[in-house]
Amino acid sequence: MATNMARDNVTHPQMGGEGATWIGMSSFVATDHVFQNLGDGTYFHSGLLALRACIAADVNITYKILYNDAVAMTGGQPVDGNIDPAAITRQVHAEGVRRLAVVTDDLEKYKNRVGLAPGTEVHHRRALDSVQKAFRQYPGVSVIVYDQTCAAEKRRRRKRGTFPDPSRRVFINERVCEGCGDCSAKSNCLSVVPIETSFGRKRRIDQSSCNKDYSCREGFCPSFVSVVGGRVRRIAANQEVPRHLQLLPEPQRPSLEEKNPTISW
Repeated sequence: MATNMARDNVTHPQMGGEGATWIGMSSFVATDHVFQNLGDGTYFHSGLLALRACIAADVNITYKILYNDAVAMTGGQPVDGNIDPAAITRQVHAEGVRRLAVVTDDLEKYKNRVGLAPGTEVHHRRALDSVQKAFRQYPGVSVIVYDQTCAAEKRRRRKRGTFPDPSRRVFINERVCEGCGDCSAKSNCLSVVPIETSFGRKRRIDQSSCNKDYSCREGFCPSFVSVVGGRVRRIAANQEVPRHLQLLPEPQRPSLEEKNPTISW
């Protein structure tokens, strides 16, 4: 099935040590090259040192620096420091990296290539696989900067009205869906969920978590339906729950008549 992604992930370095383990492993394994993911926040506070060590050791590795535009893991705080994808390309170029690419979902942002390091390629995210295949043939350290705002942060900003909110929503016609899972394989999106029906397992888009990325439509499937301008119907609040909560008795409070009571757990 398409959802069984053949991925061979190895090594679990500490935060800031991404790629450093490959320096020791590379001389003792048959693999010639590896890819290493590195978040923008980690890159700024310590990950650059591991990248610098890989350059010094002259190992074959491609860093994929994920510029998510926020520290989404801990609540969406701004990334420390004044960095952006262009600044990252200039910094790693100054460290000695000569094969560079920016992969993005918004090519318009880079049409003038302002601030990018010399020789930096710019590709749409749909070309990521071909870019990776080309970079793994390159000897030494190479860098791909993947520029796309974190999905969780997109939802936060849309609720605040500070991020574009497309009017298009995508649905799956479950009677047409064959349950192949190609939409999940193409998008890697957790909002594409399996649903059991009388006709077998199908796919459905969870509208409550969908970030309107639309990459699920790149799957080879005729079951997708787009609705422009429509709104998801919200379930009315259940009034029975507050009423039943009022009927709950007050909990019995412990007596604290002692002058210096000790509470043990």
